[in-house]
Amino acid sequence: MNPQPRQTAAGPVLGSSEKLAELKLQGITHILIAIGDNAVRLGLAQRALALGFELATAIHPRATVAQSATIGAGSVLMAGSVVNPGASIGSNCIINTCSCVDHDCELGEGVHICPGAHLAGHVQVGAGTMIGVGAAVRDQVRIGKGCIIGAGAAVVCDIPDYSVAVGVPARVVRQVGPIIV
Repeated sequence: MNPQPRQTAAGPVLGSSEKLAELKLQGITHILIAIGDNAVRLGLAQRALALGFELATAIHPRATVAQSATIGAGSVLMAGSVVNPGASIGSNCIINTCSCVDHDCELGEGVHICPGAHLAGHVQVGAGTMIGVGAAVRDQVRIGKGCIIGAGAAVVCDIPDYSVAVGVPARVVRQVGPIIV
C-alpha cells in the first residue's frame, strides 16, 4: 500500500532527493526546492536541472511584487514579502516572510533573505549569501557572494565575498570558504 503524499501549501511532497530520477520517469516536469540552507538548495537544483526538470517559482498570494521586478526560476517569495520596482531576484532565492527587497536591488543566485530583513534601494547581494532575521542593509551597499549576515545586523558598508558580518553596525568577524555544491 502506497501512503498518500504529504500535502503542503505549494502542493504534495512526492519524495526525497533520492527519488528525483524516478519522479522524472513518472512524468513530473517541474520542481520547487525551498530548503533554507543555500548550499543544499543550490546543489539539489543543479541535480534536478541535470535530470531535465524545470524549476518552479512560488509567490505567496500575500507577497507584493512590482510589475517591473524580475524573479528568477526556482525562487520562493513568502507571505508578506515585498519586492519593489526594478529589483532583480536571481534563481533559487528565498525571500522570506515579511522581508523587503527595495527598488533596483540585485540578488544573485541562491540568496536567502530571512524573515523581517530589509534591503534599501540599489543593494547588490552576491550568489549564495544569507541575510539574517531582522537585518537591515543601507542603500547602495554591495554584499559579496557566499556571505552570512547575522540576525539583526545593520549593514552600512560593503561586505567582501565569503564574509560573516554581525552587529550594529555590521563588522566582518571572519571569512568562510566558498559554498561547495
